[in-house]
Amino acid sequence: MKLTTKGRYAVTAMLDLALNQRGSVVTVADIAQRQQISVAYLEQLFGRLRRYGLVESVRGPGGGYRLAMPDSEIPLTHIVEAVNESISTTQCGGDPQQCCKGDGLQCLTHDLWEELGDRIAQFLGGITLGQLVEQQLSKESAQVVPIRMMDKTSVCSTHKTA
Repeated sequence: MKLTTKGRYAVTAMLDLALNQRGSVVTVADIAQRQQISVAYLEQLFGRLRRYGLVESVRGPGGGYRLAMPDSEIPLTHIVEAVNESISTTQCGGDPQQCCKGDGLQCLTHDLWEELGDRIAQFLGGITLGQLVEQQLSKESAQVVPIRMMDKTSVCSTHKTA
């Protein structure tokens, strides 16, 4: 699979945006800081995500980005496709003219890799950004450990009496 940093960062940035927009906009600089991704790189990705219709930009002071549709309507494959990322796992990218051996003939394992790519695309297509948001929120709430308060009767004195 040729899912490079472009595709991974796009999914990460979209998840960050979905988690942090709270009815407002989120700046690329904020996402960059939280996710430790270059602002310039994120600007390129968000330009593509905007052209694909996944995010909307708000210009001016207080500007930034917000999702263009509910997160439950955004399958991960759309995010990956928006940044021109291929989910093809074949060496030739599925192009019959450029097939694996360079002579139009498929390599021995072409069908195996093609099926793997199909399964990856099916897997990513079956997961929405909204599902990732729910998983992350659930994960975060499970990590919060409540502070147990002690009542006055359970407090022990460390003073010795004579």
